[in-house]
Amino acid sequence: MPQVRCKICETEFYAKPSWLKRGVGKYCSAKCQHEGQKKGRIVNCFICNKEVYKSLKDLKVSKSKKYFCTKSCQTIWRNTIVFVGSKHSNWKGGENTYRRLILRNGVSQICRLCKTEDKRVLAVHHVDKNRKNNNLDNLVWLCHNCHFLIHHDIVEMKKLMEILV
Repeated sequence: MPQVRCKICETEFYAKPSWLKRGVGKYCSAKCQHEGQKKGRIVNCFICNKEVYKSLKDLKVSKSKKYFCTKSCQTIWRNTIVFVGSKHSNWKGGENTYRRLILRNGVSQICRLCKTEDKRVLAVHHVDKNRKNNNLDNLVWLCHNCHFLIHHDIVEMKKLMEILV
């Protein structure tokens, strides 16, 4: 009765002589066998610094050589560090920053024509209709309905100009 020590947990277990001839019988259980077959390494998550196991393939395939414990940590990295500003695929030279600009300067989010306060329907309108002119005095909040009317109805456009003056 050959007694053998497990390569992982070092407990003694019975191994059949035929197993030992074939070179198997090294592990006491399937769990230990699984641990023994791992060839990767433990790395720290780039965002939360948790320890996480990565296989050799995962280590080889990573372009950035940064590793993450979950998709949520990877998403945080992508959306705050990697694909920001000019590195983002939809970047158009900073022309579309006007909404952030008007929010940052504390202009109250109320439609200038109908006075609606529902933030879900508000849009930023360029008074001179030049999207590259992002001066604060050229930007006003309008609801989608009023914004459409401003662009398609001269009477509504004149009404907005009277309010702004």
